[in-house]
Amino acid sequence: MIRKKLMMGSASLAAALTLAACGGEETDNSTAPEEQSETTNEAGEVLEEIDDPEEREDSEAHGGMDHSSDGEVPDDLMEADNPTYAVGDTATIQADHMPGMDGATATIAGAYDTVAYSVSYTPTDGGAAVENHKWVIHEELEDAPETPYAEGDAVTLDADHMEGMEGASAAVDAAEETTVYMIDFENTETGEEVVNHKWVTESELTAE
Repeated sequence: MIRKKLMMGSASLAAALTLAACGGEETDNSTAPEEQSETTNEAGEVLEEIDDPEEREDSEAHGGMDHSSDGEVPDDLMEADNPTYAVGDTATIQADHMPGMDGATATIAGAYDTVAYSVSYTPTDGGAAVENHKWVIHEELEDAPETPYAEGDAVTLDADHMEGMEGASAAVDAAEETTVYMIDFENTETGEEVVNHKWVTESELTAE
């Protein structure tokens, strides 16, 4: 009888040890959700990185285009009377509208007083939507009134800075009354000479 009780006790002890071992495995597995959570977080970061190539693609689309112009400006665009940077002056660009622009040395080719707009639009050639394009000026909008547009206003673009821009419907993201500059500069990434680039604002230039 005593032996039977001992055997039953041994069996109970073995079962307890087995359960304890299983419990240990469950404890180990309990870290899996944390690891999964970290994986999820990393995946989130990866997704953000996936978004970046889209932005890079948009930048590359900007960068792959000819950002020079013939230098023509709208007839009603007024030259600035006393601009901070006069024609022929040099300044450092503090803007990244396109790759190779930020930090480049600009030579001023023209200075004009106007209202500059950042706009979002869908190109007329079927290209991807463009967000927060900088800049188009008041004189480059179809049937623009004397009063400047405000954020959220709908406008029609009458500028050809990029393919599919002219005639596109756009929404104003921001408006800034300022002096805008047409500039020449050497792209810091490609070495390309960009001539009569439109536009940078006064706040996007710093004295050398």
